Amino acid sequence: MRRLWLIFSQAATVGMALLFVVATLKPQWLSGSGQPFGAVVAEVVSLRTAPAASAPAAGSLAEAARLAAPAVVSVVTSKARSRNPHSEDPAFGFFYGDRDPGQQGVGSGVIVSPEGVLLTNNHVVEDAGEIDVQLSDGREVRAQVVGTDPETDLAVLRIPLDKLPAITLGRSQDLHIGDPLLAIGNPFNVGQTVTAGIVSALGRNGLGLSTFESFIQTDAAINPGNSGGALVNAQGHLVGINTAIYSKSGGSQGIGFAIPTDVAMRVMQSLLKDGVVRRGWIGVEPQNLTPEIAESLQIGNRSGVLITGVLQDGPASKGGLRPGDVVVAVAGRPVASVSQLLDAVAALEPGKPAEVLALRGKKELTLSLDIVQRKRQLAVPGR
Repeated sequence: MRRLWLIFSQAATVGMALLFVVATLKPQWLSGSGQPFGAVVAEVVSLRTAPAASAPAAGSLAEAARLAAPAVVSVVTSKARSRNPHSEDPAFGFFYGDRDPGQQGVGSGVIVSPEGVLLTNNHVVEDAGEIDVQLSDGREVRAQVVGTDPETDLAVLRIPLDKLPAITLGRSQDLHIGDPLLAIGNPFNVGQTVTAGIVSALGRNGLGLSTFESFIQTDAAINPGNSGGALVNAQGHLVGINTAIYSKSGGSQGIGFAIPTDVAMRVMQSLLKDGVVRRGWIGVEPQNLTPEIAESLQIGNRSGVLITGVLQDGPASKGGLRPGDVVVAVAGRPVASVSQLLDAVAALEPGKPAEVLALRGKKELTLSLDIVQRKRQLAVPGR
């Protein structure tokens, strides 16, 4: 029995060797159905070693999009926004594009809490009758407005759902020019769309889009309908709320603006807690300090903000601030522009005093002002 087994083993070995030689030197002899035997073997080996699914290419933002996209929704209002009185101004069209006031209002929003809290733009829901939210999984639900803040163009909505795919919040203050970004929203109501770009600039202000401006500028394509959508970093974390574009055509021209997450979170927390955003106010009319003005005031190369007017019986007036003074710091926070002064004062808690460092000619003054609450503006300048 053992001898027969040895004969069989040797025969099988010789046969396999002959088959290998023929398959290598004369594969056409082993053809069946027009395909060489060697090709069949190669195909089987290829199927065995092929990966189950292709991985994203190196440097791909696919994972960031996968993580963030489920939290971005479409916001549909039942009543179109009334035609803005500034819409005939060509400069207005640069930021908002051509809009047909007869169409249904469509924008975007971002789920920031699994319990149904959403962030969007104020101009998306302003003057709307009913607001419907369309989730990425196809569900549609009626939303309620928790609160709005026209001075930053932000609004907070709530929908009656829980266990929602909330986005992870990032730190916009950690952004650098050149960092990769994704803009996610519903442009032109075509459906959820992801576009890519970089941080083009930080702290953009003076655009006349809102009272408090410190925009992230990006070249990621942002179009009408993207307003209120998510601007996310390479990790898929929310760093901004898309707000406006600079455009002559109504479409993206590579200049888009987003409200930083740190600003949006402060506003959202105030609206959820109080229904309004509490900001400090001192009652002054500020102006940026130019080198020529600084020279005429004999303050050297000091930076600050010129006070050109003081409201009678306002906090600044009662605290001793006068027209012609230059404010250089508020509550220990240096200010070198009107936007920085507005932000610093707005961050003060109403009802409590705050120190203001000012220059009156060459004399340095420390004044104590009793901060009061800023009155809510009903309309954003330029809208």
